[in-house]
Parts: sequence; C-alpha cells; structure tokens
Amino acid sequence: MAIFLYMDVHIPQAITEQLRRRGVDVLTAIEDGATELPDDQLWERATQLGRVLFTQDIRFRAMAQDWQRQERQFAGWIFGHQLGGTIGQFVKDLELITLASESDEWMNAVEYIPF
Repeated sequence: MAIFLYMDVHIPQAITEQLRRRGVDVLTAIEDGATELPDDQLWERATQLGRVLFTQDIRFRAMAQDWQRQERQFAGWIFGHQLGGTIGQFVKDLELITLASESDEWMNAVEYIPF
C-alpha cells in the first residue's frame, strides 16, 4: 500500500495537481482547514491522519530533530527546499516515494528531496 501525503500550506498547487494526476493520494492543509495551525499542530494533524508531511518550510527541520531526540511519534517528514529543485523534480521524487514505500517505514523518518 502506498503512503499518503499531507501538503503544507505553502506548497505550490502545481505539485499537488501533478501528483493527483499520477494517482497519488494528497491532502492539503488548505483543504483540511488547517491553514492557521502552528507548525507543531499541523504536523500532529498529518500524523493523526496517517499522512507524511511534505513541506518547504525549513523551520520543520529543527522540530524534526527535536521530535526524533524526544522519541516523539510522527508520520514522517519530507523536505524540499524551494530553491533546491523544480516542480517536476519534486513531483517525480514524491511519486517515487509514495509508490516505493509503506507508511510504517515513514514513522519518525525524515527525508530531503530532490534526490
């Protein structure tokens, strides 16, 4: 079974649309009504839904490190720096991740893309 993605508020809509065209299950924070949640609560929401969070917000990096140190459970985190890749690269990498991994592999995991 493929993993499901939860898109942070600032992810370009083009990434979400392209992933959906490829059959990837994506939920955005906007669609979920979570646009005003602080970062930690947004991540907790993604975890409650069993979805790996994709963000381009570097502030999550420190939070991920803290949560891993504290052994706090989260459903995974993927970071793609805004200047680190194109929309196409992000779509390709996210699609590969969703097709080639299982949700249990993502518990407390952190990944940086593009590969």
